Amino acid sequence: MDTSSPVSSRQTSLRIGAIFLMLAFLELAWLHALSPLENRLSDWFVRQQAQGLVPDKDIVIVDIDDASLARMQDTAGSWPWPRSVHGELVQGIARQQPKAIVFDILFSERDEFRPDSDREFNRSLQGLNNVYFPMVRRDAELDKQGAPAVQVAAMLGLQRTEHADDGARIAVLPPLAVDPAHWRTGTINFEEDSDGVGRRYQLYTDAYGWLIPSLPARVAQDLGYAVPKQPDMVLAWRGEPGAYKHISYVDLYEDFNREHAQRPADELKGKIVIIGTAATGLHDVRVTPMASLYPGMEILATAIDDLKNQRMMHRTLGDFALYLTFLLLALLNIAFLRGMNAIKVGVALLSTSLLALLVSYLAVARLYLLPVLSPLMLAWACYFVFALREYLLERKSREQAVRMFSRFVNPHVVKELVAHGGLSRAGESRQITILFSDIRGFTTLSEKRTPQQVVDLLNRYFTLQVEVVFRHGGSLDKFIGDAIMAFWGAPLDDPHHARHAVEAAIEMGRVLQRFKKELGEEDANFDVGIGIHTGPAVVGLIGSEQRREYTAIGDTVNLGSRIEGLTKGVSRILVSRETMEACGDAFEFKSFGSFKVKGREQEVELFAPVEKEGA
Repeated sequence: MDTSSPVSSRQTSLRIGAIFLMLAFLELAWLHALSPLENRLSDWFVRQQAQGLVPDKDIVIVDIDDASLARMQDTAGSWPWPRSVHGELVQGIARQQPKAIVFDILFSERDEFRPDSDREFNRSLQGLNNVYFPMVRRDAELDKQGAPAVQVAAMLGLQRTEHADDGARIAVLPPLAVDPAHWRTGTINFEEDSDGVGRRYQLYTDAYGWLIPSLPARVAQDLGYAVPKQPDMVLAWRGEPGAYKHISYVDLYEDFNREHAQRPADELKGKIVIIGTAATGLHDVRVTPMASLYPGMEILATAIDDLKNQRMMHRTLGDFALYLTFLLLALLNIAFLRGMNAIKVGVALLSTSLLALLVSYLAVARLYLLPVLSPLMLAWACYFVFALREYLLERKSREQAVRMFSRFVNPHVVKELVAHGGLSRAGESRQITILFSDIRGFTTLSEKRTPQQVVDLLNRYFTLQVEVVFRHGGSLDKFIGDAIMAFWGAPLDDPHHARHAVEAAIEMGRVLQRFKKELGEEDANFDVGIGIHTGPAVVGLIGSEQRREYTAIGDTVNLGSRIEGLTKGVSRILVSRETMEACGDAFEFKSFGSFKVKGREQEVELFAPVEKEGA
């Protein structure tokens, strides 16, 4: 039973909602503390979707694997091999007319010990215009030591923009072992996200207004594929690691050097051939959404695949997560402001969460990344705060109900009342039986005692009689001077409320007799009158916001009080015809005729209960 005002409760709910809206804005616009979890979820979605996809069959990887390192030992020695070996491989591949030959091996240093090998390698490149080499964009702090952009723009494929600085120097690590006449280059810098996972591949790096193309962008551009003018792209993965067609370097090299080739003469025709390494000892692996050790050449292959087939991932607008979060928080705030049950709200939020996750999963198949986890986690945090508040208010309400009704009804009824969710603050019309019990001869009794003795005597008497009321399932309404007002049929339903009230009245008479023996002969005139009536009454918490009492009001209550006033000189207990009929055959009743009652035109017929023999 929440005794706080509705206005105060509403203001508290609004404050909670405002706090979470502010937290959501800070998290999504600045903190990004939930981003690692969001990334892990999207990585899992991407991984699950990719497993059912097949990579582009026109992209083939020539792999310098462990077997190649072992079997080439006699031919080429230890790694790194003489570059003339690569020259022989390039010549063999070129004869099959591939679309492009792309090295994922750096040639940034000349071989000082085998210069003839470098010259042989360069001779093998003559006449070939589809061989591509990687370079590395060095730290911008080293740009002062770099080459003038104007001088190297043509050699490195730099693209000039309207903001280009003609005096800029750019530090890169080009393929110095390759003759500049054969430089078709692009960067292969691997950039991780803040959580250490690489999900993107650079397309162009802006250096003082000069755009440095990445290796995939350079290859795609030369092959006529559209390359968006943007810094990077989010990779759309296809297949598990190793899904691209792999040919062992040594198998291809040996076949090219046989007098009679055993492999198909056109297996690389029209293909984009990537030459790289997945050998264990060369450590060319990265952390990606697909695996924690993902070969670098397959990352390059994926980037070229995405550009060739125009299927890179798309992130939603940056405000999507913010809008979704604000919508969920607003709906939660409205739900709790309207007093919706926390369990129903939780079920609705759970259904919404599952739907959002499903939509996010399906969106990945359409190459869209929908960030739903952060909004959902913020919404669930807000929900738990609201639900906790509701629980604490409910607990407080129950504790207040226990304290309040412990004064009115016995503890067993209180527990049952609390188990049924407390008490409605609104009044309700119920069929009840009202009992009034007033002391006779109280004035004479009080004249013989001190005020303290009178109070002690009343407390003792009331304690005994209230125990009787409680024992028979009644609710104590109040003490009115030396009178007791109680009723049956509320707050809990009692189909036999009239019978229980009469039973209580009869026992109250017995208790009175025992109490009179305690008083002695000098107080023989001490007696009570008990009036009982059954009928409809309004029952509920009545009073001010500061103090309310659970009570019954209405004509039934007034008539019960009038009946108690008619007991003097007639009978200790008098009940109305309505009460007698409601008791059924539980008692025998003696009629005392009809009486005129103040405030009622029609006389009231009164009866006194008589216990059946053997009851």
